[in-house]
Amino acid sequence: MSNNSDDLDDKDVQIVSRSLAHDGFLRVENIELRHRLFSGGWSEVFLRELQLRAPAVGVLLFDPVREEVVLVRQFRIGLFDEDSSSWPLEIVAGMVGQSEQLEDVARRESSEESNCLPTDLVRICEYYNSPGATNEKITLFCGRVDSSNAGGVYGLDEEHEDIKVEILGYRTAIEMLEAGEINNAMTLVSLQWLQLNREELLKLWEKRR
Repeated sequence: MSNNSDDLDDKDVQIVSRSLAHDGFLRVENIELRHRLFSGGWSEVFLRELQLRAPAVGVLLFDPVREEVVLVRQFRIGLFDEDSSSWPLEIVAGMVGQSEQLEDVARRESSEESNCLPTDLVRICEYYNSPGATNEKITLFCGRVDSSNAGGVYGLDEEHEDIKVEILGYRTAIEMLEAGEINNAMTLVSLQWLQLNREELLKLWEKRR
């Protein structure tokens, strides 16, 4: 007898043990568990390591008048020793603090990382970044900015941030996306969304003016 995947939920998981394995820049738990199988019955007990992460927000900053996007570069350890640059082009992003509203985080991080304050925030989507290893949930927004005076280096010293702002024409950003020069999930998803929804977004923002 097979289980319908739509019927499986947390009651079909049994936690045998759960302990904190590491508590530094990253927080990691060791979890021993078993779960129901699609074919019926239960799996053997096995170990998974789970990286615990607060929710995060990413913001694609778009100037509809100048047809430009405001992106940032900062050092990313995950790309060290890889073929790509350790300073990738990204949208601004940050972690959500306790009791913070997502839109407030979007505005705060945009100001801290790019010195731009977005208006008319539109929610793009929510997704789990890598559910096989972390509980991190991402919420993406697109916000209207004036990019005419954007640029510079920003970030918080206490968070070891050294963030350079880069302004790209919309077409240039899409060309880089299609060429594989933009290779991180937040930025990929956001630019693809803009590519698909740009005309509707412009109409929406025009109505809000």
